[in-house]
Amino acid sequence: MLVVMASVFAVADMSAQTGTWAPLNDKTAAALVDMERKWAEADCTREPVAATLLADDFEGTTPEGRRFDKAQAIADAASAPPTRDCRLGKVDVRLFGDAVAITYGTSSSVVQGSDGPAPRQCLAWTDSWLKRNGAWRIVAAHDTPIDCK
Repeated sequence: MLVVMASVFAVADMSAQTGTWAPLNDKTAAALVDMERKWAEADCTREPVAATLLADDFEGTTPEGRRFDKAQAIADAASAPPTRDCRLGKVDVRLFGDAVAITYGTSSSVVQGSDGPAPRQCLAWTDSWLKRNGAWRIVAAHDTPIDCK
C-alpha cells in the first residue's frame, strides 16, 4: 500500500511540473494578462498596483541589471517621472498546474523628460506568478530593454 501511495504522489508531482501554454480563452491566463496590463500601465495611471500584485517576498531585476524587492518597487513607482502612452504588448502564459504560472511579454512607454518627451522605451519581460491563499502574486520579474518596432 505504501508503495502504491508513493507512486501516486510521484506521478502527481511530475504532472504538476509540466507546463502548458494557456489558450486565449483560459480564465486564469486572461486574469494574469489583465493584471500584467495594470502593472504595465501603472506609470501612466499612477495606480499603486505594485502593492497588490507583488508578493511580499518578490525579487525583480531592472533593465539596467539592478535587483529590487517589493518595497523598492513601491517606492520607485511613487517617485517615477511622468509617463505617457503605456502599452502592453503580446503576452504568453505558461501554466504549471493550478498555482504556478510564467508570463512572457513586451511593454512600452514614453517617459516625460525635462527637455520634452524621451523616445519610446520598450521592454521584453518575464514574470513568475504563484497562487497563494487563493490570490495570484508575482514572485519574480526580469526586464530586458529591446528595440522598439
